[in-house]
Formats: sequence, C-alpha cells, structure tokens
Amino acid sequence: MQEGLGQIFLVGRSVTSSCARIETSIPRKHGPAIAGYESAFVKHVDFSVVRCAVIASPGFTKDQFHRHLLLEAERRQLRAIIENKSRIILVHTNSGYRHSLGEVLNNPNVMNMIKDAKAGKEVKALNDFFTMLSNDPARACYGPKHVEVAHERMAVQTLLITDELFRNSDVKTRKKYVDLVESVKDSGGEAFIFSSMHVSGEQLAQLTGIAALSAIRKQHILLNSEPS
Repeated sequence: MQEGLGQIFLVGRSVTSSCARIETSIPRKHGPAIAGYESAFVKHVDFSVVRCAVIASPGFTKDQFHRHLLLEAERRQLRAIIENKSRIILVHTNSGYRHSLGEVLNNPNVMNMIKDAKAGKEVKALNDFFTMLSNDPARACYGPKHVEVAHERMAVQTLLITDELFRNSDVKTRKKYVDLVESVKDSGGEAFIFSSMHVSGEQLAQLTGIAALSAIRKQHILLNSEPS
C-alpha cells in the first residue's frame, strides 16, 4: 500500500493473484478507515488458509494502518485478527505496486514464515541467486548458454528455471530443458521450477527464465569451453 492506494495480493504456491485494489485519497483526519482498507483486509485475509499477512508500504502508511486495524479488531471483537496478530508482518517497500512484492518476499521475517512451503523454498533459491550475483557474480550464471556450459562442466549446484521453458510448447525445446533438469538432479544438484504466474517466476523470467548457482567461476567455465 501507499498513500492513496491499497492492494491485496494472495501469494500462493504457484500463483500470485490480485484480490482487491482500492484507490482513494484519504483525508488525514479520517485515517485509513474511510478508504475501505480495513474491510478489504477482513474480507480477503483468511488466517485458516494463509501462513501470514504482510502489510507493506513506503514510509509510515503500513504502521498507521496496522494500528488502526488492531484497534478496530479490539473494538469490534474480530477474533480472527486478534488471535493471529502475531502473524501480521510489517515490511518496508519502495511502493505499493505489484512489482514491490519481490521486496516483500525477500524480507527475512516473511521468509521465516514461509520457509517450509514449496513457494518458500523457491523464493529462497532465487534470493540465494541474487545474493551470489551481488557478492560473487562469477558463480552466478543466467541465460541458456552460460547455464548449459556450466552444466557441461558438472558445475551446477542449483538450477532455477521457469515453467514456460520447462513445459515449452516446442517439443525440442521442452525436451532439452526436461533433460537438463533431470541431469542436474542425477548429478546431485537441486532444480527448482518456477511458476510464471508467481512473483518469483516473474522475477526469474526477467533473467531469461533460467539461472544457476555454479561451483566454478564463470570465467573458468567459459575459458575451458573455448576450442583449443
């Protein structure tokens, strides 16, 4: 959320869906209630289904809404919120738009809540890749050519691939990536298939849809792959 905008997304195992979008300028004296944020939260957040609820925004919008939500829950005796308030997490993001979901999923508190779920493991693998890309970029491969060369050198520790590549409509392309995934697993590596409808899959798609953590530095792989 951000000033004048509130959105609710359900981030599932394979799909990220939009449940509500509220665009309202909020007069300061009325607070967040007038925008309908609270009623949308109560309507769409089912704690019997979700592991946690994240309120994310730039600045203090999230804090103001969180305080208002808890006060209203006590006043109206909304048991679902009162009994699960420890599962409501506040996260700073740069905006209230969909692309900031990546910042939400990167938050350590959110990761701790979802770490055992399938989506949580995929998010962690993607976070590990981005960390490696920042700290030791020579061991972070992305793009079909670099990943395939790394695999030829038996260097792939973790493979990340979107379902759009893994289940490609072109039979030859699909077979290539299915064989790659199986080969990485047979070699003792891990392979994660990301849904293109999940926010983590959207992030991976921006990196060509395939990436890997390598045991060997990229320069060494490419140097040794050149014909003598």
